[in-house]
Amino acid sequence: MIIFWILAGGLLALALWIILPPLLRRETAADTPDQNALNLAVFEQRLKELEDDRTADLIEEERYLAARHDLERELLYDVDDAEKPARRPASAASRWLLAALLATAVPASAVLMYLELGNPALIDRIEGSAGQAAAEDGSDTQSGASLEELVGRLQERLKEDPDNVDGWLMLGRTYFATDRIEEGLAAFEKAYQLAPDQVPVMLAYAEALASASPGKSLAGRPAELIRAALEKDPQDPMARWLAGMITFQEGGYQEAADAWQTILDELEPGSDDAKNLGQMIDEARSRVARASETGSGAAETQPAASRDATATAQSGEAAAAESASVTVRVSLAPSIAEQASPEDSVFVFARATQGPPMPLAAKRIQVKDLPAEVVLDDSQAMSPTLKLSGTEQITIGARVSKSGDATPRAGDLEGTAAPIGLDEDAAVSVVIDRVRP
Repeated sequence: MIIFWILAGGLLALALWIILPPLLRRETAADTPDQNALNLAVFEQRLKELEDDRTADLIEEERYLAARHDLERELLYDVDDAEKPARRPASAASRWLLAALLATAVPASAVLMYLELGNPALIDRIEGSAGQAAAEDGSDTQSGASLEELVGRLQERLKEDPDNVDGWLMLGRTYFATDRIEEGLAAFEKAYQLAPDQVPVMLAYAEALASASPGKSLAGRPAELIRAALEKDPQDPMARWLAGMITFQEGGYQEAADAWQTILDELEPGSDDAKNLGQMIDEARSRVARASETGSGAAETQPAASRDATATAQSGEAAAAESASVTVRVSLAPSIAEQASPEDSVFVFARATQGPPMPLAAKRIQVKDLPAEVVLDDSQAMSPTLKLSGTEQITIGARVSKSGDATPRAGDLEGTAAPIGLDEDAAVSVVIDRVRP
């Protein structure tokens, strides 16, 4: 019997030796890989392989630029995934407490159960349960990698290699992903200055400029860049899609639908891109139908120069009659009124409270017009997929632009109202009462 208890004690000691050390060992940062670092390393390796293929004339320049753009987008998606919380080990105090409890409970429970049931095999089950409890305790708290780390690495790399176009494009996209629009625009502009003739760079810069505008409008500089890119590569899908969007925003709904249909025919049926583009084509054609019902169908046969103004006005009136709208009363707080000039531009906009940061509708007035009453509705939508009528709750804002452009900058005067739900008599007041830091 003594020999049995000695053997039993030895087995218990062995069990505790297996269970306790993993609980008491401190996990270090090295135990958990830095997902952002891994993503960046993979991106660099694949980009190097792509550049080697181009140097060896294994791929053409167009295919190289398209593949590089895909790599950059994949890296941004991987970074977004790395932001999801990861498991973090339990604190030192909880590990010691659990170890002490197990050191007492396992032997005591084993002896009691043996005396009660006469079945030492139960000890193995208890040890398995204790190991599972320890594993669950280690997952009580969570942490995540920071996107700011990637920004810092890109900035450091660009200090060493300021002529790296890929780096500036990636930095710009990362800034936009973190809602640092002004810094993102500066990064895209730098990339364009380094490579003004590369189609992906031209399109990326154009998209950035349009995304930063209150109405997400492609008019002006973005349209110039897109058309120049299309001249360089008439088959580029992104350039063709954006050219169709320009036509859509100018009121040429049928032409936009036809242009997008040629792209849709080249996409894989049932893919996400095909579904999204199909929705845009349907929206464009529905606007053509609405315009025809209101007697403006002839607009599609007019010369392009006159059709733009006619179609925009007529279809805008028809859409406004059916769309959601909100009346905004805008005023400037007396405490900061002296910081604004009468000729300064004022942008009044509505954006979805939950969703993309791009405005759903926007209107431009001047400080000398304040206080003013502005109506925002679907006729001011710059994208068929982003409209007031498709949003349950919106946030209204107003901004005095010291520079006169749509991009928010430090020193601008701004104000926002509490989120509201849309209804037929929606109205809200916005007081511009603070300075943008």
